Amino acid sequence: MSDSHKDPRSNARRKAQNHFTSTEQRDALIRKELESQRSQTAAKTARLRALRMAKEAAEAEEAAQNAAANSAEPKRVAKKPRAQRAKRAPGY
Repeated sequence: MSDSHKDPRSNARRKAQNHFTSTEQRDALIRKELESQRSQTAAKTARLRALRMAKEAAEAEEAAQNAAANSAEPKRVAKKPRAQRAKRAPGY
């Protein structure tokens, strides 16, 4: 005569199973979102690293070209005149 729907134990078991199922689904969704964010961050980091490496390579090449051009023609560097110190007023 007792139905399984009216049995308090089976009712509690069903509620608990529903709770755990929803919790597992929520946890899976959170893990998926975290993995998505990590992959986006990794992709951005790789892109920025590649840009930085390209910039550094271009700067190194430019510096090498400048060094080659400068070594072909030695330049004389003019000395800057020394600035005169301001004289103090008497009594200081």
